[in-house]
Amino acid sequence: MLKDEMNNNEDENDNEKDNESEQQASSASDFETGSITVSKDGHFIHCLTIIGQIEGHYILPSQNKTTKYEHVIPQLVAIEESKEIEGLLIILNTVGGDVEAGLAIAELLSTMKTPTASLVLGGGHSIGVPLAVSCKKSFIVPSATMTVHPVRMNGLVLGVPQTLSYFEKMQDRIVKFVSNNSKITGDDFRKLMMKTGELIMDVGTVLDGEGAVQSGLIDCLGGLSDALDFLNLCIEEREKCSGQ
Repeated sequence: MLKDEMNNNEDENDNEKDNESEQQASSASDFETGSITVSKDGHFIHCLTIIGQIEGHYILPSQNKTTKYEHVIPQLVAIEESKEIEGLLIILNTVGGDVEAGLAIAELLSTMKTPTASLVLGGGHSIGVPLAVSCKKSFIVPSATMTVHPVRMNGLVLGVPQTLSYFEKMQDRIVKFVSNNSKITGDDFRKLMMKTGELIMDVGTVLDGEGAVQSGLIDCLGGLSDALDFLNLCIEEREKCSGQ
């Protein structure tokens, strides 16, 4: 009998160790993918990071820090359909990247019913601008910067009218999306895109945190606690509405 009890205790200890190792492995996996869910007072908020360069249809060199849109999109669908996750925080520090991939992510974020907030740290450049404004409320730290410039393309470009038309249409899509999801007007955003004398060998504007807010591009200056407070407030308001 004594041996049986000892064996049972050993089995229970082994099971506990296995469970702990599984939880640690799951947690490590979350951190490695730049995605983690945190809990406060029984409410779950998911944090998703968009960093480096937005990778689209072409694989970037291995030394580049990238965010792959085919990884982000399924996560957004899962978050929107989740019964447990009640808020989504997007943390941005990106140099931009593939325009269509960035717009695809931004469009999904802008149409989510789950309360969303974005926080720009370091930089939210190029296609990172639509990503920043796509959430219900956008925040930026004072030291962060955002570069607004026209659409550019690498590689072979044919010098024909159709190419210019393609660029104009893509630029119109970006301007329309940004003006619809922020306080800046389309005309003012175009002026920032076409400004000369600020960027070396390029046109566009670099905005710091305060400048981004003053222009109407970002909602307000703030940090992590401000973004989380906003999401928690949204969750509380939802609870009150559902209670009524």
